Amino acid sequence: MSPSAADNRVLLTVSGMMPADLAAQIAQGRRPRADYEALAEVFSADLLDDAAVARAAGWVGRLLNRALGPRLAMAWRCYLVRHDYDVIVSDGEQIGLPLAAMSWLDLGRRRPAHVMIAHVLSVPKKVWMIRLLRLRRRIDRTIVYSTAQRDFAVDRLHFAPNTVTLTSFMVDTTFFDPHRERGPYVQARPLICSAGLELRDYPTMIDAVHGLDADVVLAAASPWSKRRSGLDGVVLPANVRVVHLDLHQLRQLYARCAVVVMPLVESAFQAGGTTILEAMAMGKAIVCARTAGQTDTIIDGV
Repeated sequence: MSPSAADNRVLLTVSGMMPADLAAQIAQGRRPRADYEALAEVFSADLLDDAAVARAAGWVGRLLNRALGPRLAMAWRCYLVRHDYDVIVSDGEQIGLPLAAMSWLDLGRRRPAHVMIAHVLSVPKKVWMIRLLRLRRRIDRTIVYSTAQRDFAVDRLHFAPNTVTLTSFMVDTTFFDPHRERGPYVQARPLICSAGLELRDYPTMIDAVHGLDADVVLAAASPWSKRRSGLDGVVLPANVRVVHLDLHQLRQLYARCAVVVMPLVESAFQAGGTTILEAMAMGKAIVCARTAGQTDTIIDGV
């Protein structure tokens, strides 16, 4: 399945809605390049997002969307158009696992190769689904972003080792480039920042910086995570602010800060990876909580 194999017809899912003005935003320097856009270019792939699914849903797709959510509706759409493609790349297991289950309906018939990007497979309901429906037989390649998830897939879920690929997460280093934010920034005190929502432990970080001779900004938002910040009811010290920033403003925050802190609760996957890589691209020192899942991007002392 070489990227140069032009004969391969590839479908790549996008969990969400692609902005109509994506190209304009990137050209104007208002946002980084999207990972799905770069992948589509490399593989000459068609992109399938929520808007495209909604346009072609049909009554079954609308029912699935209403009853079980957009990811299942997207898996169903992939299944319906499967014969138009040689390869389907699902950008998350929320799509990939239902699609693999649906592919059992094609038992004995040709199906496209299925490449599944998997963020966290070690959740009990996913483990149950994979084992009960024997889904590892219906997924040709699984791509993971952490050693912990690769080991779980091989050792606990019995995926063949040669079908599980560990790769690093991604960041647009053209956008997150310190030379694009030259300042000067006038600040009375050092600035500490953190960003994102996935499995963040902001209350502990706030306790740690209480009374510190530094200003702290928490950009507690995410374009894709549905988790809460954990800050409801937390009284913020005078030196801490919680803000919502667009990506250009986030780059400015990184440029101004002295250090980026990644407070995490224990997790078995690469939570915090996006913020960590963005901060690294901006040349910032990072303090990160030690977790089982965040061992590849962050190596203590390196």
